[in-house]
Amino acid sequence: MHAEPGALTLLQRVCERFSSAGADFCLIGAAAMAVHGVVRATADIDLLTVDLRPLDSDFWGDSFSDKEVDIRRADADDPLGGVVRVADSLSSCVDVVIGRPSWHGDVVANAEAKQVLGLDIPVAGARDLVALKLYAGGPQDAWDVHQLLDAEPDLLGAVDSYLDRLPTDARELWAKIRSERIFFRRS
Repeated sequence: MHAEPGALTLLQRVCERFSSAGADFCLIGAAAMAVHGVVRATADIDLLTVDLRPLDSDFWGDSFSDKEVDIRRADADDPLGGVVRVADSLSSCVDVVIGRPSWHGDVVANAEAKQVLGLDIPVAGARDLVALKLYAGGPQDAWDVHQLLDAEPDLLGAVDSYLDRLPTDARELWAKIRSERIFFRRS
């Protein structure tokens, strides 16, 4: 994975802030997919946490006064707890997704430290990335699932055994993806 120097510096600062606060997090999204062998272009870097403190401007404090910190708290109906976008003038940004369901905490807890852009960062596992993509449920997410399955075909059973933790619409998307994979393999 390649990143502009500004993005690397920003990611490092955000990771250091989480570490100094004792807030668990992990890399998700396209950057995490790249660690698992799927490379696609993206403009931002995504982190996941279930810690609610980043939704408070005091969490970021003076050490991020030179950055734009956009805190978006979710309402009660939102499937997430919120999103925080940390951006700088170089068009670099890190999006911090605040997870809500209990399984988001498992994604963070199961993450393994990997070298990403020269930094040691906890990275979500491939099965957990598929679960997050199924949960998000958009067309790009479905494409990402196919790409992860192409990179790691042994994921099918791991995802199958994890489905009971996901909502109905995520399970339905998985069934559709599974049937497409069976159809295209027979063709």
